Amino acid sequence: MLNTNKLKAKMKEKAITQKDVAKALDISTCAFNLKINNKRPLFLEEADKLCIILSISDDEFRNYFFVN
Repeated sequence: MLNTNKLKAKMKEKAITQKDVAKALDISTCAFNLKINNKRPLFLEEADKLCIILSISDDEFRNYFFVN
């Protein structure tokens, strides 16, 4: 399960919109919204791209993409 609040905060910090991310992932804005809100699965390759877009380091990965 994604850490939605942490991801959204990082997007805000970087001034990147859901539309920007969706375009970079080559999916619709609606699809990304469902994924970031844990309504649809985010695939590993999408998470990897999201890390690049948001400058999330390997050490930080689990804090954003795995929530207990």
